Amino acid sequence: MIVGVGMDMIEVDRVMEKVRKNNGFREKIFSLQEIAFCEAQTHPEQSYAARFAAKEAFLKATGKGLALGYDLAEIEVVPDANGQPHLHLRGNFKAIALQNNWNKIHLSLSHLATVACAVVILEQ
Repeated sequence: MIVGVGMDMIEVDRVMEKVRKNNGFREKIFSLQEIAFCEAQTHPEQSYAARFAAKEAFLKATGKGLALGYDLAEIEVVPDANGQPHLHLRGNFKAIALQNNWNKIHLSLSHLATVACAVVILEQ
């Protein structure tokens, strides 16, 4: 049963401004695996923005937003063996998912040169 849907769209430049400031934003928001993935891409700025949108879409799908916590690196976008992106939750977010019996999390990402978006669907 679907219990939550979240969608987020963000301008790529807005995310990259924060990543480039080198003030710890990148390390606070993205996991080491996500950073390595993004930096290995031809257009890392699009990958960072899509992952940021995924984290925001997940928070919206929960219906609670940032009330669940601020450690967004615990909401991780990881590719499967075929390169398909999936959400992997750690720490506080994993505990909340278990408490709410969110046993399936669907993720779709899309990006262009200037805009990235993500859709998250939570199922019980």
